[in-house]
Amino acid sequence: MARILLIRLSALGDVAMVVPVVHSLAVQYPQHQFTMLSRSGFEYLFANLPSNVSFVGVDFINVYKGLPGLKSLYVELKAMQFDCVADLHDVLRTKYLRFRFWLNGIPMAHIDKERKEKKRLTQPKNKVLKPLKTSFERYADVLRKLNIPVTIDFESIYGNERGDFSKLQDIVNAKQGGEKWIGIAPFAKHQGKIYPLEQQEQVVAHFANRPNTRVFLFGGGLKEKAVFQSWVDKYPTVISMAGKLYLDMELNLMSHLDVMLSMDSANMHLASLVNTPVVSVWGATHPYAGFMGWGQSPENAVQLNMPCRPCSVYGQKPCWRTDYACMTNIAPKLIIDKIEQILIGE
Repeated sequence: MARILLIRLSALGDVAMVVPVVHSLAVQYPQHQFTMLSRSGFEYLFANLPSNVSFVGVDFINVYKGLPGLKSLYVELKAMQFDCVADLHDVLRTKYLRFRFWLNGIPMAHIDKERKEKKRLTQPKNKVLKPLKTSFERYADVLRKLNIPVTIDFESIYGNERGDFSKLQDIVNAKQGGEKWIGIAPFAKHQGKIYPLEQQEQVVAHFANRPNTRVFLFGGGLKEKAVFQSWVDKYPTVISMAGKLYLDMELNLMSHLDVMLSMDSANMHLASLVNTPVVSVWGATHPYAGFMGWGQSPENAVQLNMPCRPCSVYGQKPCWRTDYACMTNIAPKLIIDKIEQILIGE
């Protein structure tokens, strides 16, 4: 039996993209023990994986702060006697950890983020507009370097089932006969990835008035809660889940949705982990950068063909046009039609 340490510290969406790879590893190598090192709070992503997967959560703010904290973390990890280390993140903290393991003679490999290729994809002029490797493929490449080749074969953290709805019954009433459930996650970290709220409300209003349909809103910040409350007040069939669910229950509820509408954000990846179809909206970013949710159809990606996009890998750069036309010019009907196609096609 080999003990393999896998490291991916953040962010939520990127860590969620590790799950299909780790699940496949665990199934294909039942004789090995895989330990996932990530931030505390993400353990629910790995809770339903095979028994040869364990999770170590770290708190870099209160427990493993600064260089002394990293040294302490390394000492604890060293005591677990890993046979090799896969760095799926390649940031300063993980570089330090893998360097210490290397000094101790432990084989290690790290991710190639294809920075040059991503720069060509997003440069203002002479873009090289072609699909890059997905994050899933790049994670798998790290394992191949360690002579642990993996074929990614994953359906859902719940297998071919949905989450246990009995755990949600105190929060959400069960589906009525033929009722359709739609999740909407309208926010993202950066403006370049957010469809204008005025236009999103038109989408919400359409499905709020759709017969035998319930709409669930996903998000958690103060701004999100305020926007959600304004929509809930207007549309009685809309339910805000902000602040009501921990990550495990959020995944559970997502598994019972018929479709999720999400930006290029963590919610797209969470819904993907429970095999829920996602209509995703892309502005400054592009699926070609490799961040489409696992198993999601490119046909369900809503985006405009514009010479300036993608202008960013992560959506954090300000729009050089200043008008974010890649988002504002998307008609709500385009999104509504994509969702309706999924609902009708089921």
